[in-house]
Amino acid sequence: MGISYRGAKRVVVAVIGATLLLLGVVMMPLPGPGTPVIFLALALLATEFVWARLWLRRLKVSTKRAGRRARARWWRRREPPGREPQP
Repeated sequence: MGISYRGAKRVVVAVIGATLLLLGVVMMPLPGPGTPVIFLALALLATEFVWARLWLRRLKVSTKRAGRRARARWWRRREPPGREPQP
């Protein structure tokens, strides 16, 4: 009963990716780069698993959407040039 190279690679990717994903989730409320670690874990898992590709795609879309909303709010709150902010 031998394990193939592809099977072994899949197991290694699953273990490392799951560990990184868990660390990323733990780092979200704690100090640390939680979001980039989650992106890294999903990118690693996406090399072998379709479900990870779908999650990664969904995370990219929601992150871009949140960035656009944040920029829109920031631009709306800025004062027009030449006007002093009111106290």
